[in-house]
Amino acid sequence: MKKCGIFTLANDAVYDQLVALLNSIEKNIGTHLPVTIIPYNDSLDKVRHEVDARSNVSLFEKKSVLEKWDDFVNEVWQAHPRARAPKRTRPGWYKGFVHRKFAAFEGDFERFIFFDADSLAMKPVDDVFQKLDEYDLVFNDWEHAKRRDIPEIIPQKLAEVVNCTVDELYPQLHCDSFFGSKHGLINDETLAQLKHFLVHENGIECVRDRCWWSSSGLFSLITVKEGYSLFNFTQSANPQERTGNCADADPFVSIDGVLCNEEGLKPIHRIHYMNYSSIDFARLSKGEVVDIRYSDTFLSYRFLKAPLDKPRELKRAGSLKVFLRKLEKIINKVQKVLN
Repeated sequence: MKKCGIFTLANDAVYDQLVALLNSIEKNIGTHLPVTIIPYNDSLDKVRHEVDARSNVSLFEKKSVLEKWDDFVNEVWQAHPRARAPKRTRPGWYKGFVHRKFAAFEGDFERFIFFDADSLAMKPVDDVFQKLDEYDLVFNDWEHAKRRDIPEIIPQKLAEVVNCTVDELYPQLHCDSFFGSKHGLINDETLAQLKHFLVHENGIECVRDRCWWSSSGLFSLITVKEGYSLFNFTQSANPQERTGNCADADPFVSIDGVLCNEEGLKPIHRIHYMNYSSIDFARLSKGEVVDIRYSDTFLSYRFLKAPLDKPRELKRAGSLKVFLRKLEKIINKVQKVLN
């Protein structure tokens, strides 16, 4: 087993984002850390080609682990009250495979860091691995700062379950787009106990109805219930470690191709292009104008190894193409409701 490594989750649909992420890791972290891609599904032709082209990148091949997480998640979410709701109210990620990222706990690294594929690495991650000397899990997100009905977890319910106050619970909430941890922290025994709690003791009801099938909400529920020790850089006593990370919300400054927090020019671990569609990144990579913040930064990493392929200029889609796309969206929504 290798000492340290990086995981991500991908398939061919996010190919452009995957290439950009791998290039950013190579440039800003280095090639000394191996990277393993966990398959989101079986659509992997482009992904396999990319793996073959990189000496430090491999594909996660333990199908039994992926199937185990699929079975666990399906059984757990079917116990949620939302499972009895009409199909038309299902969230967009219903029966998705984002939870497969947790296969990282049974990967080939003693310690690992997970990056969502819609991210770009911006600096070395030595500090994350150092924190794992003291903590079970390391995060860098602002989920804990969300209040009212925004968190995916229902704080009042979960606080009652784990016997703490709501104020004590909030600092333990986190996302799953970037985290560091250790091999075996979540294992077969843990999953069996969690399944009993979530299914037979109604623990899954601590996740909000609108967040049904959310891997992030489930992850917070698991880590809080198990009482793992957590460190979140956004709650660090060192203000230099507290930065933004979301492309659609936080202001950054680019310094030599590396994004830094606008306030204080603090280096960030990664920029997360959450809430942007993989389709939009594919269009951007083909030279189309797309409303994505820090798109220049994305394109610089997407074509870092193939600069001649980078679009020389971006052009807007024609009105007919825009109309047909909107029509296709409407048809797809109707089909989802009917199915």
